[in-house]
Amino acid sequence: VRLVESGGALVQAGGSLRLSCATSGFTFDDYAMGWFRQAPGKEREFVAAISWSAGTTYYADSVKGRFTISRDKAKNTVYLQMNSLKPEDTAVYYCGATTTPIVNILRYYNYWGQGTQVTVSS
Repeated sequence: VRLVESGGALVQAGGSLRLSCATSGFTFDDYAMGWFRQAPGKEREFVAAISWSAGTTYYADSVKGRFTISRDKAKNTVYLQMNSLKPEDTAVYYCGATTTPIVNILRYYNYWGQGTQVTVSS
């Protein structure tokens, strides 16, 4: 099983980034996918998730209206489009896969990627 995040970078406040998470080794369509982030000295927190069918999306209040999660079944990849970035969005972003409907809680995830760094300068 592999989940490989990419797209992290240094960006100015107000800018945009698109993160990708390419997956392999499991049946992508059977899993809901989520993005979490972890800032230095803080716990990993929920950012966004998308159901296995892509019919339902979920967002943390802190990113609602600025971030969009999507998935491409043909590419077994999940994306996180991040707009209007703020310095407080600075963190390592991780994607995960879960077979449960509880998509905003860390311990319910089966698989994780290694993370990609997003740094937003003011």
